[in-house]
Amino acid sequence: MLASGFILGLFGSLHCVGMCGPIAFMLPVNRKNKWLQLWQIVSYHFGRLMSYATLGMLFGLLGKSFYFFGFQQQLSIIVGGIMILSILLPSVFNRFSISKPIFAFTQKVQNRLGQELKKKRNNTFLTIGFLNGFLPCGLVYMAIFGALTMSTVIEGVSYMVLFGMGTIPLMTSVVYMAKFTNRIHRKKIRKLIPVVVVFMGVLFVLRGLGLGIPYVSPEPVLDLVDTTMMCH
Repeated sequence: MLASGFILGLFGSLHCVGMCGPIAFMLPVNRKNKWLQLWQIVSYHFGRLMSYATLGMLFGLLGKSFYFFGFQQQLSIIVGGIMILSILLPSVFNRFSISKPIFAFTQKVQNRLGQELKKKRNNTFLTIGFLNGFLPCGLVYMAIFGALTMSTVIEGVSYMVLFGMGTIPLMTSVVYMAKFTNRIHRKKIRKLIPVVVVFMGVLFVLRGLGLGIPYVSPEPVLDLVDTTMMCH
């Protein structure tokens, strides 16, 4: 299930280009020194991974609580259902904005981000990447749902970091080749995003059902322990 985070980031990164691409294009990278430019881009991505890891830690901790109280399977089914329905019934989900309750926070992030983009210092790229990761994004929300279904904090962090790593290739291309996204078949790739989200939603549902399918829907450990105790 951890690999699904990377898949979501990889195939959903075209959405990231549309939302965060302008930020990546506006990065004050050094266009003359290629090695310095590479270091600046790496710092930017590392900052994003740090913010995703922070989110993974927070929601992984919450997911661990669900696991401790035995609600992990139900949560996995609910999250999978939300992923599927968000694609099949987008009009219903568009009525509810997750970003509204945290509008004040995101507004501060955007203001700080704007200030950092005007700077030319090397250490500003890490800050820009870190702030970038906290901007409202439907794709990030989906990844957070995935982290929420993890049974440990480490898994939650790993899921979000893998998600971030999946977005790196295309986001990097935006910095190096501003016109790259104009040459690829964006519409065809965008059609893959709903398919990937539904596919992962199905995986989460199967995981929650505990059908005994290796690596996909393993039987719940707690149930197996209870069964063993009953046999004795």
